[in-house]
Amino acid sequence: MAGLCAAALPPALPKVFAVENEMSGLVISGGRVVDPASGMDAIGDVVVVDGRITAVGTGLGSAERVIDATGLVVAPGFIDLHAHGQSIPADRMQAFDGVTTTLDLEAGVLPVASWYKRQAAKGRVLNYGAAANWAFARIGAMTGSNAESSLEAFGNAMRDRRWIDNVASDTEVAGILDRLANGLNEGGIGIGILNAYAPGAGVQELTAVCQLAKEHDVATFTHVAYMSRIDPESAAEAYIRLIGYAGATGAHMHICHFNSSSKTDIERCTALIAKAQAQGLPITVEAYPYGTGSTVLAAAFFSDPEFEARNGLGYDSVQRVTDGHRFRDRKELLAAQAEEPSTLVLWHVLDIENNAHHRDLLDMAVLYPGGAIASDAMPWTQSDGSTYTGDAWPLPEDATSHPRSAGCFTRFIREWVRERKKVSLLEGVRKCALIPAEILSHSTPAMRAKGRLQSGADADIVVFDFETLSDRATFTAMNRPSEGVRHLIVSGQPLISDGVLDVNARPGRPVRRPVVEA
Repeated sequence: MAGLCAAALPPALPKVFAVENEMSGLVISGGRVVDPASGMDAIGDVVVVDGRITAVGTGLGSAERVIDATGLVVAPGFIDLHAHGQSIPADRMQAFDGVTTTLDLEAGVLPVASWYKRQAAKGRVLNYGAAANWAFARIGAMTGSNAESSLEAFGNAMRDRRWIDNVASDTEVAGILDRLANGLNEGGIGIGILNAYAPGAGVQELTAVCQLAKEHDVATFTHVAYMSRIDPESAAEAYIRLIGYAGATGAHMHICHFNSSSKTDIERCTALIAKAQAQGLPITVEAYPYGTGSTVLAAAFFSDPEFEARNGLGYDSVQRVTDGHRFRDRKELLAAQAEEPSTLVLWHVLDIENNAHHRDLLDMAVLYPGGAIASDAMPWTQSDGSTYTGDAWPLPEDATSHPRSAGCFTRFIREWVRERKKVSLLEGVRKCALIPAEILSHSTPAMRAKGRLQSGADADIVVFDFETLSDRATFTAMNRPSEGVRHLIVSGQPLISDGVLDVNARPGRPVRRPVVEA
């Protein structure tokens, strides 16, 4: 039996769930059906018709197509709240990671409407969506730039430090809010706040941004302003600010990459957030299962004169993605910042391979109760520094990224669920699928039908071999797809069948809030 030994098999679904045989579009038959929304973990069938799940039970009949899932796990497709790739090659790598919906919420996009239009025109492999981008609203209002959001435009904008270092004037704040409101009216999924990239932004401005989010009944997705382990401008101070925004405005504050934002002060930061949540404040978190982060070289925190003291790390902790080069000192890093601001780098923060305390810290973030798993997946970069957006599969040999861009969810299931048994499979799937859907379900109606295996839910389904599911991407071989995903259904359409990707398939659909006409 392919992934589950006989002793480990859950019971078959009770007959109360069964329906009469009927011809259907697709039946996934005889798998271990894991649905955290209902608590179901049992052998059964899933029926799909016209992009929706129509029944879950036993003995559900014949169909135009039947997938034999005997010995395999059938689960709702994983939902990534934090993925910057947003392209066909990035989608394909995430498909083998079990992802069916990939959203860029921490950064977001601007303008929103034109971005969605471009995605629809070129077609997407996975379901996609984005928030409205506060950083680009700030860039536009404070520098006069009309550039649309992109990695290259972001890097170039960092040459102009007015929007990074300065408190916005009343007129500039009005311009920022106007741009964000337009983005929300165009269907943006909340507001992405890259606060760490513009640490000069004032509390009054960010309070107004959170008030805008509350008015539109959407969440904010925040890269907190500071990440140092020491005061002033410590990670703890940044979280206190975020807690204050939630309390003062009532806005839903979502913390992006709780692990890397907290650095080695995760224990203190988890206590702060847990206390705030216990008092009823609308705060949610996400984390990825790696001790190494990734960002653009131009990030303001790298040029901090006290970088080493404040982070407890040398400049050699910063590594260029394309060639693996580690920076020797501040002078070399600043020179590279000026020459190549958009370059992607890795930031090695926690030594989880050799330091037991660091492993415990990562556990605190990854296993945080009610927290989502989210990848912070980065674009795929070629050796010449350009972002790869082509159609080749497998990806070109020189395509590089952070391993989390290929193996975040499978790594979590492999290590924390199967190998270390820190959480059950049901809870693991909850963190990868249902919790992300629930974080968005209040503001984004389209998410209420995702993250579940229930009648009426969207047919976004992953079928995997629990015993072999594993990430394969490493820091020396980044573009290796994960293994163990046998089938992936996106919007009711098979994308991966028997482990083989359909390179012609473009089943991805937009996830978007309702558009408000001007």
